[in-house]
Amino acid sequence: MQKNHSTNQALPVMEHFYTIQGEGYHQGKAAYFIRLGGCDVGCVWCDVKESWDAESHPKLDVNNIVEIVNQNPKGLVVITGGEPLMHNLEALTSAIKQEGFQTNIETSGSHPLTGNWDWICLSPKKFKGPLPEIFAVAHELKIIVYNKSDFEWAEKHAALVNKTCKLYLQPEWSKASEITPRIVEYIKNNPQWELSLQIHKFINVP
Repeated sequence: MQKNHSTNQALPVMEHFYTIQGEGYHQGKAAYFIRLGGCDVGCVWCDVKESWDAESHPKLDVNNIVEIVNQNPKGLVVITGGEPLMHNLEALTSAIKQEGFQTNIETSGSHPLTGNWDWICLSPKKFKGPLPEIFAVAHELKIIVYNKSDFEWAEKHAALVNKTCKLYLQPEWSKASEITPRIVEYIKNNPQWELSLQIHKFINVP
């Protein structure tokens, strides 16, 4: 049985900000992002490598985090990283939901799932694969496409999620001009997939 932490739990917070969700199913919706420090997945193309070292970021009490979130309109709260599931998220998500917000997570699924979630975005990585139990509960599968072999890898994981899980292919940002046309053609031939773009980078918001 997983141990729930009290609300005086402190978590390493790299950054937090109110913006719009730029990717996946909730693209375009207002969302408060909480980026937790700590990651052992180590994607070579990661654009937030400064998040990897949890000890380099200040620890905030769960109650303080909720107070900050509460200063914004009720809506989505996205917990991301780093790899957020390196931390027990039961206390944080329970407290956020008690205030009337919806809880979303973006995770590689490489650590045991904790937390009370309204939406789970699974974005598996080759560098450290997801745990089997995450596939049944994922609402969204988001595959970052870096090269041609990633399409086959995407199908491998799509076969493992539940039938209602939304399927997204997203070009890795540094190779978007090369990869996006390939993704478009792939989706035209495999319409169970949808295109995810990092629109926040196009409109220059966090």
